[in-house]
Amino acid sequence: MSVLIKPLVTEKVSALNETGKYGFIVDRKANKVDIKKAVEKMYGVTVEEVNTMNYLGKTKSRYTKSKVITGRTPSFKKAIVTVADGEVIDFYSEI
Repeated sequence: MSVLIKPLVTEKVSALNETGKYGFIVDRKANKVDIKKAVEKMYGVTVEEVNTMNYLGKTKSRYTKSKVITGRTPSFKKAIVTVADGEVIDFYSEI
């Protein structure tokens, strides 16, 4: 099971990167200890704090010729990870 799904590269999280906080989309069943171990193993940094948020998927509807189709986007879990002072995570080093 992969704990880290993908890093968040939004404007709001990029502003947090200046203060040593990084965002990730993580597995919904992962807890804070699992997330901390996965980030430390993958990026080689010391994690001080992990904050998690569960997001419910949005409802979407689409109009077709015969009827209205309603559905839901997938739910996900977001983690904001605070690393030790002076340490940086470079998401673009592998590109």
